[in-house]
Amino acid sequence: MVFLGLYLLEQFFDFNYLTLHQEHGVALVVLVFYLTILGTVFEIYDLQKSSTLDVTFRNVVLTASTVVLIYMLTPFFTPFLPDKRIEIVYFYSSIIVMVFLWRVVYVTFITKPRFYKKVLLVGEISNIESIIKPLKQADPNYKIVGFINCEQEHEAPIKFRGLKEFQPHELLSVINEQNISEILVAAYNSETITNEIYGSLMMLLESGFTIREYTQVYEEITHRVPIQFVGKDFYKYFPFSRSHQNKLYQLFHRSFDLIFSTVGLLFGVAMLPIILIGNFIANRGPLFYVQERVGKNGAVFNIVKLRSMIVNAESSGEAKWAQKNDSRVTPFGRFLRRSRIDEIPQFVNVLKGEMSVIGPRPERPYFVNELSQIIPFYEMRHVIKPGLTGWAQIKSRYGSSVDDSLTKLQYDLYYIKHCSFFMDVNILVKTLSAVLYYRGQ
Repeated sequence: MVFLGLYLLEQFFDFNYLTLHQEHGVALVVLVFYLTILGTVFEIYDLQKSSTLDVTFRNVVLTASTVVLIYMLTPFFTPFLPDKRIEIVYFYSSIIVMVFLWRVVYVTFITKPRFYKKVLLVGEISNIESIIKPLKQADPNYKIVGFINCEQEHEAPIKFRGLKEFQPHELLSVINEQNISEILVAAYNSETITNEIYGSLMMLLESGFTIREYTQVYEEITHRVPIQFVGKDFYKYFPFSRSHQNKLYQLFHRSFDLIFSTVGLLFGVAMLPIILIGNFIANRGPLFYVQERVGKNGAVFNIVKLRSMIVNAESSGEAKWAQKNDSRVTPFGRFLRRSRIDEIPQFVNVLKGEMSVIGPRPERPYFVNELSQIIPFYEMRHVIKPGLTGWAQIKSRYGSSVDDSLTKLQYDLYYIKHCSFFMDVNILVKTLSAVLYYRGQ
């Protein structure tokens, strides 16, 4: 769409700053790179936010403004400023207009019900809410229109929040009548699938109809590992990313940790006068605090952070979950948390090799012991180094309960399973987005 805008500018206006010609090949590639990275930072690729035009327009303007500013400041890779400065206005305006126009098309057409992927669920009803809710939240266009219960012994048809229950013998007719494009099988015990349903599924499979297993779809759409549906054969389900054994990736990861941590600590030193003044005025007491955390392979180490809570926040001696709007957090501490400045001293832990920049957040031994007894596979998050930021941090809210910890673990295991260079870059970019939008706790 942006390239189309440049073409139209060239055709109808006196515009020569950036044209679709071979001599501008590098400059066009750089523009694509800036749009992709900064578009991710300002969330124009977030499907939930892209469905709301007022939020979309704000994010598009922020993206275009930052892209154009940086584009002008990198003349080695981009064209020099034009003699007619009105061309810059044309360039800036065309990015906003063309990207927003595409978003209007998206909201007007693609998000409409006729573009939904209509799905029929075949499985057991005992966990139907935990099946449907995450998929609906992650992708509103993935529409489960009804279900067929595999359980042989059940009462009259069950109504579940607008979902209709169909009988097994209706499977083939429902596909035609409801225009179903995919069947989602969510049977945790394959023995519950009756011969009638099995025969129909085999017939559909032979005809090329799409039939998918729930855990695969769940992971693909939500970017989480559905550990609550993984049984004792977990070793089949967790083929962890080959990056863990890839020496080149390991070298890149450690080199990046060292470089990023050094830069982060230098930034912290530059910020130190402001931090000292803020701590003296609104956060009276020690500047740092040290706390035990569990690291790779279950090893315990001491994490260093800027203190954001009152002194003796756990005077009773009992570990407590940090809550939203926690009364123990000082005014200046709230700023430190939301801006993520309180995490800067942890770069020392990264340099020492106890942590990485990217990985699951390290938890306190007390909570690890508690959660590992409640949540299956919780200790599997310790197969890699903990991190300053991670997939769970950019995809979920601050963990303040067992349910939140379950969700975060699903994201952590997804990262462990799929980690790669490009995923690490994605996490860093979205972490920057979280900092800019002041989403820390």
